[in-house]
Amino acid sequence: MALLSQSFTVILFQPLLNLLVFLYDVVPGHDLGVAIILLTILIKLILYPLARQSIKSQKALQDLQPKMEEIKKQYKNEKEKQAKAMMELYKNNKVNPLSSCLPLLIQLPFLIAVYQVFRVGLKSNTWPLLYPFVQNPGQLNLLAFGFLDLSKASIFLAVITGAVQYWQTKMLSTSMPPKAVAKTEGAKDEDMMAVMNKQMLYFMPVMTIFIGVSLPAGLVLYWFVMTLLTVGQQALMFRKKKIPKVEVIN
Repeated sequence: MALLSQSFTVILFQPLLNLLVFLYDVVPGHDLGVAIILLTILIKLILYPLARQSIKSQKALQDLQPKMEEIKKQYKNEKEKQAKAMMELYKNNKVNPLSSCLPLLIQLPFLIAVYQVFRVGLKSNTWPLLYPFVQNPGQLNLLAFGFLDLSKASIFLAVITGAVQYWQTKMLSTSMPPKAVAKTEGAKDEDMMAVMNKQMLYFMPVMTIFIGVSLPAGLVLYWFVMTLLTVGQQALMFRKKKIPKVEVIN
């Protein structure tokens, strides 16, 4: 465990801490809020390929959901044929059902490191971890933009982060059953799926606000900017993407 903790510190925690302090040192006025925004943008750029793959896979799976439901109905009592048909559907559409989760799992240690940087990394007892070329800032000014105390919780910041989370989730959600299957025998299943999607649409933002009001504003600011950048990434990816036509299996 000690070796794992040391590796985590050297590989993830220490580089992120140094990058944030370096940005704080070079930003005019030494505004920690601006430094956090710049750090978030850099992290988003680093994780862009993983996030892109995850978003692409999530959207592809949702686009295939009507066909998946039709396969389940057609082979309701034939699990082996159902599994074979599902695999054929994934293969024909070049979709890996695990590819939406794997990038998120790879990002998890990175996100934990960011959390630790904001939770304990900005205290003076961590300055010995600074690289020789990073100037020791001494005492950080935790007042961002002249009015936001990053060391304390901010209800306003938590609420707008929840609003952006709603926006992001809505872009990926399918709130209504597709017209192509709305009148089929399995329309009730589609309605149930739509209800579940709608619940997630509101559950995620509420959870974001609930957690956000208990965290320091510095960490919520990172969360807000990261989510906003993800919305922009999704918008770019979906802008020219055509939704595949649903084929109903008789």
